[in-house]
Amino acid sequence: MPGFMENKFISIGSNRQLFVDDFWIEDSSGVTRHLHQPVRQEAAIIPEQPWETEMSAYNTVEDDSGIYRMWYRADDPSFSPTKTGDVTESLKYKMMHAYAESTDGITWNKPTIGLIDYQGSRNNNLVFDGPGDCFAPFIDRNPKADKSQKYKAVVRGTGRNTLEAWVSQDGFKWERLCDEPILSDPPFDSHNVAMWDEQKSEYVIYARGSSNTGGPFRNGVRWIRRSSSPDFINWTPLENISTGSSPYEHLYTNSCIQYKRAPGTYLMFPSRIVVDRTPQPDWPHGDGVNDIVFMSSRDGINFDRSFMEAFVRPGLDQRNWHERAIYMDLGILQTSPSQMSLYITENVRYDSVNIRRYSLRSDGFVSVRAGYTGGEFTTKPFLFDGKALEINYSTSAVGFVKIEIQDIEGNPIPGYSMQESNELFGDQVDKIFSWRNGTDVSSLSNIPARLKFQIKDADLYAFRFMN
Repeated sequence: MPGFMENKFISIGSNRQLFVDDFWIEDSSGVTRHLHQPVRQEAAIIPEQPWETEMSAYNTVEDDSGIYRMWYRADDPSFSPTKTGDVTESLKYKMMHAYAESTDGITWNKPTIGLIDYQGSRNNNLVFDGPGDCFAPFIDRNPKADKSQKYKAVVRGTGRNTLEAWVSQDGFKWERLCDEPILSDPPFDSHNVAMWDEQKSEYVIYARGSSNTGGPFRNGVRWIRRSSSPDFINWTPLENISTGSSPYEHLYTNSCIQYKRAPGTYLMFPSRIVVDRTPQPDWPHGDGVNDIVFMSSRDGINFDRSFMEAFVRPGLDQRNWHERAIYMDLGILQTSPSQMSLYITENVRYDSVNIRRYSLRSDGFVSVRAGYTGGEFTTKPFLFDGKALEINYSTSAVGFVKIEIQDIEGNPIPGYSMQESNELFGDQVDKIFSWRNGTDVSSLSNIPARLKFQIKDADLYAFRFMN
């Protein structure tokens, strides 16, 4: 949630607010919400060693106190999947995971870990080789977590029908947390991701959707389910996430995260598969083509799909045009004050498979946009705590942003009216807004208020009040 309800008003404190859905827009004219696409950058991880030649999806990145850590999949090429009719036989390959690290999220090193024997040598960066697969690690930020279990993971058990809990003190040496599976409601054959939910103070798993016998998943498509736990051992029954009245589509992976710059905001980047398109008729692995979509939530269960278009398209690279070619990896890194880095596995099933960095403006998923003729919108009423209003915005040379603070009835508050607003132009992710009398809004803290924005040839990405 963006905050909590207090006397019918939303208390946002000093938390940043995004426009990933239409939650904040109560009235508007001449504006639209616009989904932005990340920019394709350099390859971050490429196959360089024998154990990496079958590198594939289901990779994770984490910021561990300034050290960026990546656990990435490196299937053992001594095993290969085989086809029988229309079904790929299970467990004909060994899904391993390797480790890389970086200080900037751009240049990645693959240190020798020396734990796992690969073809008679431990001179490699492998950290997990089962039993089980679909390894999905995370840093446990539960303040009460045992320090010897700083890193946790969910792993699909052998046979594909269960999920298991694994733990590690260093992110390298892993062991089962308990002997019994934590969930037994298949299928789990994709990246089933877990996290410590800092808003709800519980562990959460987002898993592959369940199927009926030999049949559909959710209204005939692959879907995503959610389960929660107080201790990472005892879990609630899996339940389907909701996307309201949006059309059902095949959503394979989910890559769900909590967006740290805006507490209470959950983001998902599922791989969407269109099964009835075959751009490569002789492709041996099956029909279909995929891309990556964008979803958001304020409670972790109900997800907004107001943007049905792709967040990431397959693009000009024709090796990304098949049934499971690109996947969003789990995690987003803040690689500069103004830029985030996302990681996408491309060219899956090709020798050119790689993990590529994509960049996006900080908070830059969705903006409220107005063109040359301008527009305006007003927020719902809320309570805030802070001394100044910060916005993330971009204008053209002729564009501008103006802001009015209103009372609960929609009347301008003296000193903060549109007429007293300075006209702001430029492009900044953290600009303190000002009126003629300055920037101080502390006298309005914890008093019900609204914001009214007037924008021209501009994008507004986020706002927050700062102490």
